[in-house]
Amino acid sequence: MRGVLIRIGVAAALLAALAGPSRAHEVASGSTSPAQTQQGFTNRWGADYFPNAPLVTQDGRTVRFYDDLLKGKSVAINVIYTRCRDECPLETARMVQLQRVLGERMGKDIFFYSISIDPEYDTPKVLKAYAEKYDVGPGWLFLTGKTEDVKLIAKKIGLSRGSDSANRDGHTASLMVGDVDAGQWMRHSAVDNPQFLAASIGTFLGWRDMKPGRNYTEARPLNVGQGEYLFGSRCSACHTIGQGEKIGPDLAGVTARRERGWLARYVQQPDKLLAEGDPIAKALFEKYNDARMPNVNLGGADVEAVLVFLESRDRAQAPPRKESTSTR
Repeated sequence: MRGVLIRIGVAAALLAALAGPSRAHEVASGSTSPAQTQQGFTNRWGADYFPNAPLVTQDGRTVRFYDDLLKGKSVAINVIYTRCRDECPLETARMVQLQRVLGERMGKDIFFYSISIDPEYDTPKVLKAYAEKYDVGPGWLFLTGKTEDVKLIAKKIGLSRGSDSANRDGHTASLMVGDVDAGQWMRHSAVDNPQFLAASIGTFLGWRDMKPGRNYTEARPLNVGQGEYLFGSRCSACHTIGQGEKIGPDLAGVTARRERGWLARYVQQPDKLLAEGDPIAKALFEKYNDARMPNVNLGGADVEAVLVFLESRDRAQAPPRKESTSTR
């Protein structure tokens, strides 16, 4: 998805309209440059706009939302909850990839914050285990707090919409990136390509040593099949094919290890199989640190395309059959 810059201080009714399609990296109307700030421009979307409510990190440390997390920083913020069965696991896995692309900039040039929208369940201990499960590195905090404070923060930061209740996850997989002191913000999909996100964020924040990403309109048509595309966009954040385990198992040879009917159902409805107590689904859940296989909403044709792709990879990697030396 293309990045869209928005100005956070608009009324909630206008937020959804302003977040619609526009030119990539379009600067928000009325946002300030560092030069304007130095000349005495008052950032309307600063301390007087954002709540300074207390939140608690995964390490049990209490922080203030504006004073400790936003002020003077560049940030990327999303909302999650650890019991989420659909977007959140993929969202977190994609952001882990983004974190690795950003490397040493994490915790110095940019800070990641994932705020739980299920604070009654997501205690610091639960969030810490969740972060460790995904091998989250420095510069990224998982936060919980009082329900009313979390709701207010999500609304103010532009991560709460009236349509969220109709979404299966209770929220959309949005990532708000902000240059707080300049009053500039950009909305992205948290499950977008991490290389594209890194390039877009670097351009937005003015990191001169970041290599610019190519505009989607300039990209050549992808010469890949539907199954390969779906695997790359929906599955590769958690799985490899022959390159070792990630958050989930290495899928090399999976079409030989598992019965095809079971595979098709598990790819399409992993949450349902786990809820039914399927022994293989339960074993995978326990083996991989209680990481849920997300339901990424694939239809029957999409599942078939993914399985055909995996089968083709398995055939390509299978050792050649030895020719018989019999003289018969």
